[in-house]
Amino acid sequence: MVQSLRRVVLVGNPNTGKSTLFNALSGRSVRTGNYAGVTIDKKVGRLADTDFEVELVDLPGTYSLSPRSPDEFVAVEVLTGERAGEVPPDLVVCVVNATVLRRNLFLVSQLQELGGSLLIAVNMIDSARSRGLTVDCDRLSQNLGVPVVPISASKREGLDTLRQAIADALRKPPETRTIRPLPARFYEIGEEVASSLSSQASVAIAENPRVNQYLIERALLDAGGETEKAIIRQSGESAKTIITEARASLVGSIGELNDIECESRYAWSRQMLDGVLGDAGGESDRVTDLLDSVLMHRVFGLFIFAFMMLMIFQFIYSWSGLPMQWIETVQAYVSGTVTSTMPPGMLRSLIVDGIIAGVGGVLIFVPQIALLFLFLAILEDFGYMARAAFLVDRMMSLLGLSGKSFLPLMSSFACAVPGVMATRVIENPRDRLATIFVAPFMSCSARLPVYLLLITAFIPATAVLGGWVSVRGLVLLAMYLVGVFVAIPTAWLLKKTVLRGESSPLVLELPEYKWPDWKVVFVRVFDACRAFVVRAGTLIFAASIVIWAAGYFPSDHSRQHSLQTAIESAGPDADMSIWEAELQSVSGRLLEDSFLGQLGHAIEPIVKPLGWDWRIGVGAIASFPAREVIIATLGTVYSLGGDVDEEDEGLMDALRSSTWPDGRPVYNIPVALSIMVFFALCAQCASTLLVMKRETNSWRWPIFSFLYMTALAYLGALLTYQIGMRL
Repeated sequence: MVQSLRRVVLVGNPNTGKSTLFNALSGRSVRTGNYAGVTIDKKVGRLADTDFEVELVDLPGTYSLSPRSPDEFVAVEVLTGERAGEVPPDLVVCVVNATVLRRNLFLVSQLQELGGSLLIAVNMIDSARSRGLTVDCDRLSQNLGVPVVPISASKREGLDTLRQAIADALRKPPETRTIRPLPARFYEIGEEVASSLSSQASVAIAENPRVNQYLIERALLDAGGETEKAIIRQSGESAKTIITEARASLVGSIGELNDIECESRYAWSRQMLDGVLGDAGGESDRVTDLLDSVLMHRVFGLFIFAFMMLMIFQFIYSWSGLPMQWIETVQAYVSGTVTSTMPPGMLRSLIVDGIIAGVGGVLIFVPQIALLFLFLAILEDFGYMARAAFLVDRMMSLLGLSGKSFLPLMSSFACAVPGVMATRVIENPRDRLATIFVAPFMSCSARLPVYLLLITAFIPATAVLGGWVSVRGLVLLAMYLVGVFVAIPTAWLLKKTVLRGESSPLVLELPEYKWPDWKVVFVRVFDACRAFVVRAGTLIFAASIVIWAAGYFPSDHSRQHSLQTAIESAGPDADMSIWEAELQSVSGRLLEDSFLGQLGHAIEPIVKPLGWDWRIGVGAIASFPAREVIIATLGTVYSLGGDVDEEDEGLMDALRSSTWPDGRPVYNIPVALSIMVFFALCAQCASTLLVMKRETNSWRWPIFSFLYMTALAYLGALLTYQIGMRL
């Protein structure tokens, strides 16, 4: 008979193989989502047993219960039972790396201090053997006083034993055994603080007395940390005074608390490992040292890293092209099918130009996102990602960022959407926000059609440097560099103002090199793509519908629909050129009279100092869902139809012949440069802004990003046009 559902959580340091173990234990019975109120991924699976139905929860990786990142804070709240909407765990399975047991036991000591049922899974036991390292798990279990099971999750060794150990642990009454590795004076002061707070607060911080006491002890150790802030929110400002005074008393009596905690826990770890470890020095150590001597070299390592990044983004650009063409082909086929089966009208326009275009606007990003996260997952599982962050940390620190910001910024040259999503690897929330804010400055592939159209139409094809370089090529390079040059002072300024705070050091564990677990890799890629389509994609789709409606209403489209009907019902030999020309003219007038066109006229006084007329303003507004939409919008505005591209000679001629009411040409080189600079700096990309909302769980940050980037883009375009006209 199956008993009530029991909850088991997996916790461990990053790079311990915890996710591999979770996938191995849960098989395909995995559901993903988010913890309530945050964007942290939540993975839940099932482990069936003859006596128990077990729910497995894979917690975000954490080095300790002193959280530094949103991932780590969620892990602490779930473990302590303080996460809203989360059931406290019946058993905690801590996954440790057999090759670095001493470091991993730091977290084990905190878990035992917290109390509750605990089981240790010593993973990568095969890697330990290859190094000549022996681990006596029976002796470790005896020293710790908790069950210890040796496993190799990647090779599926010991998993049956682990399943049985989990079932045995769940059959027993909940454990309450705790340890006290820190000096006795620390715990005495902690009890005094708990007593003082309980006399002032109407309710305890946590329902479980042991958890309540542990949270207070963590607040004493982590000055200004999330635990202290939570206690102050619940108990009032008086709690801050009590904790601050107690912390000062502790520092005076036992010394600096962070140093004391590290020394005490590692001393405890040495005791627990007494008689557990044999001699090391196998082949794996030599391979790791050999690879690190090359990949981590002060000079060669940077060149290898730069070449690897170049290849990754070249592959993303090249390999994503074909599946993106497939998506466009399917989109065109579906649009054509609807067009051929439905009469012209508002409903058909909504389906074709709103719904199908909106869905296509979401799916078109999936190949780039899949490839980016495929390479990220491979490099991370191989053990290189931590080393890459270390290599570029010094360079990125000049911007106030960490080495982990480099890859998201580089990936944004392909598309800012996966670039923003890739910031999840950054623990420090201020560094993560700063990276998110400057990622859209990197010129993504969607800006390229705009650059190519205007450069081809207005920049002379003059060769310089002996014919090796053209002016057009230099202008294109300048458009890519302008975002980089603006991003550097912007990131520095953000870290000094809006995101002001202490710089956090780059704390990394360099894992051993190993072959990636392909199942884990593909699960990560699938989760990233699904997260984008389900969460951000719905918002992007909604934005596309809104832009369609703004460009359709409130005009009377009856003449347009009758012309479309006549053209579509005409025979193959009929000459439709006159009707098609009238249709393009009518479509242009309808767009001008729409809410979108009216808005373009309304903002013309604002954009006129940039050298723009209302048509360019409409193009900039219509490109909000996707920057490249400006090409089709300009084609419609200039009565050429919406199926033009950046190489269309007719569109280029229309731009060159466009004039102001007094006969002056609208476009010239300064105007073209002004438009390109605006597009290089502005955040008029709904996809990026909506992914920002998804990743920050707040509308405040994408609104802030849109406003400050639009202001910078306007200023840059203004200076470009005004200076260009004077030159």
